[in-house]
Amino acid sequence: MNGLPILTIITLLPLIAGIIVAGLGEQRKLARGIAFISSLISLALALLLWRSFDASNGELDQFKEQADWIPTLGVQYFVAVDGLGLLMVLLTAIVVPMAILASWRLVGTRSTASQTSSGKDRGAVERVTANAPSPSLYFSLVLFLQAGLFGTFTALNFFHWFIFWELSLIPAFFLVRLWGGPQRAPAATQFFIYTMVGSIAMLLAFLAIYLATGIFDFTELAKLGRDGTLASALAAKLGWYSLNTKPLALIIFGGVLLGFAVKVPLMPFHTWLPATYAEAPTPVTMLLTGVMSKMGVYGFIRIVLPIFAPQLNEPRVRTVLLSLAVVTIVFSAFAAFAQRDLKRILAYSSINHLGYCLLGVFAVAKFTGNDAALATEKAAALNGVFLQMFNHGLTAATLFMCVGFLEQRAAGLRGLNDFGGLRKVAPVLCGLMGITLFSSLGLPGLNGFVGEFLIFKGVFPLAMFSASLSVIGLLVTAIFILTILQRVFNGPLNEKWSKFPDLTLGEMALVAMPIILMFVLGLYPRLVLDVINSTAVQMVEQLKF
Repeated sequence: MNGLPILTIITLLPLIAGIIVAGLGEQRKLARGIAFISSLISLALALLLWRSFDASNGELDQFKEQADWIPTLGVQYFVAVDGLGLLMVLLTAIVVPMAILASWRLVGTRSTASQTSSGKDRGAVERVTANAPSPSLYFSLVLFLQAGLFGTFTALNFFHWFIFWELSLIPAFFLVRLWGGPQRAPAATQFFIYTMVGSIAMLLAFLAIYLATGIFDFTELAKLGRDGTLASALAAKLGWYSLNTKPLALIIFGGVLLGFAVKVPLMPFHTWLPATYAEAPTPVTMLLTGVMSKMGVYGFIRIVLPIFAPQLNEPRVRTVLLSLAVVTIVFSAFAAFAQRDLKRILAYSSINHLGYCLLGVFAVAKFTGNDAALATEKAAALNGVFLQMFNHGLTAATLFMCVGFLEQRAAGLRGLNDFGGLRKVAPVLCGLMGITLFSSLGLPGLNGFVGEFLIFKGVFPLAMFSASLSVIGLLVTAIFILTILQRVFNGPLNEKWSKFPDLTLGEMALVAMPIILMFVLGLYPRLVLDVINSTAVQMVEQLKF
């Protein structure tokens, strides 16, 4: 783009805007206005990236910016994107303004309402303006989070990639801790501890890699990983307790794996997520599920799969990981069915949907040599994973936004059994939320179908048993989504909700925009597939070791 450092601009813009907003104190309208304008500019820049992207080039070298930063440590400022990185940048740019608009009336208040696991209200909504944190702080933290996400999806040198990785964690912690529900403190603490432990394990693993190779560059490390040089270097330079090459490489791999497994999360590292999603204010939950959860899957694809392909291809390792992916899919679907709090249902549903992504990634790691047919299936699976990441981010964020509208109108209630018959008094809200639920279900014609179809198409020839068991997750997902539709929207109207207000025009527009995109991607998935396919094919080619 004529030498314009657009990736640096798109990353620094929310960071600078966040610093400005942080100094506005109690000027709520100005703070949210600047934050929203900044997010719209970021969206415009992301669309410009999309328009200028060369879809025929699957290499990780587009819009590249590279310069020495700390040469003595091998640290470079190195950013670039391929189809996957571009898709995640666009997803971030879409979800953040949605969350800011959903926050329009939230900031400066705190809800003390929450539900028990049975869905019963534990207190009426109480607006506490005097004791609530500064509105400008809220919007500045959202912008800092956006900057961290942009940096994570574009950085290719571990040193500054890790800075952005952690930058996204800190604002998320404070957003939950300061604006969440009654159990926000333990939920935020659990979230912080889990993700920090994972980050420390990953940091130690990469420090070991640096001591062995002197390299932080992801692309160079991928080359060393594929040809076995990395494992040999680890054994030669470290040699902990006389471990030979294979066990030592597996230990380092385990540290990196833990960092991303917690972030997704892969079961059994998931226990932080339901409480965090339930206690976080709805717009923050939109950010957590819409974009932050994709950081873990992105790490598996961008870092684990290229650098640790030989370790992933170990039969016992791959079997364990495929088994955990199946457990993540099936168990989380059953867990969602057992919940009565709508936020917790959607939280477990989020784990379920990301489990399909992990299933695809672990299946693709299987060594198949030069078998052209299986290479095609691998490319299909990766295309499905990319689409599923984007589609789930869009759909899940919209679903949580709809639950937020329900909660606002019901004095804090959000239990599955608290409503009934709402379609009679709020047909627009029920109709739009129903479409989004069907998108989450994977109904053909909506965006959720295409990604899941491609994942299963690619995974069945590669890991038939795991794919077959995972289908159970699809069935249970259909059951609990239909249960939501039946319990909340249908049946006799509870007289308590006879005056239940429908969506305002502004709220209709806010929900309708992502739903339009759901239809567009469901009916014309080539809009995204044409951009990401070359990246998927290139990744498959690099896995032929």
